[in-house]
Amino acid sequence: MVKIIGLIGPTGSGKDTFCCYAQKKYKNVFCFRFSDPLSQALKIFFDAVKKEDQQWLAIVLRERFGGDILGKAIAKKIQGIKKGIVILNGVRMSEEYKMIKKWGGKIIYINADPKIRWQRVRKRGEKKDDRCSYQQFLEREKAATEIQIAQLGEKADWRIDNNGSKKDFYQKIEQILKK
Repeated sequence: MVKIIGLIGPTGSGKDTFCCYAQKKYKNVFCFRFSDPLSQALKIFFDAVKKEDQQWLAIVLRERFGGDILGKAIAKKIQGIKKGIVILNGVRMSEEYKMIKKWGGKIIYINADPKIRWQRVRKRGEKKDDRCSYQQFLEREKAATEIQIAQLGEKADWRIDNNGSKKDFYQKIEQILKK
């Protein structure tokens, strides 16, 4: 049996940390990011991926192929999984939310104060434009790919406030995963 979890949260809220913790703690945990197809496509053309470019490509793909295009890509990736927990990281659109709910999945909304998230993003340096100013970080959160996050988070099955320590966050994750 496959259990599906969708993670919603703004950039730097702790979605990747949630995935890493679950994979270390439990067997048969598979994590997929909705942004993976975007990053893979951009890496064909550029050495480093920017958040700004991911946002642009997501918009273009959704305009051309429909709002569920990234959900379709994820569905293909998880097709063969028969047992375990599938975590779909980075739900950003209502089509993705609906898809997870249709599959019987649960949604977890992870959030943290913007200043804390900005500091985390700068520290991890995952994307080429992660070392931006706080003002630039806040501006990116107004992009079309980001504006539904809080709204979708309101409908989540669980909410995690991730403003504390990693230990606190892990305890909150554990409480949810046990359910």
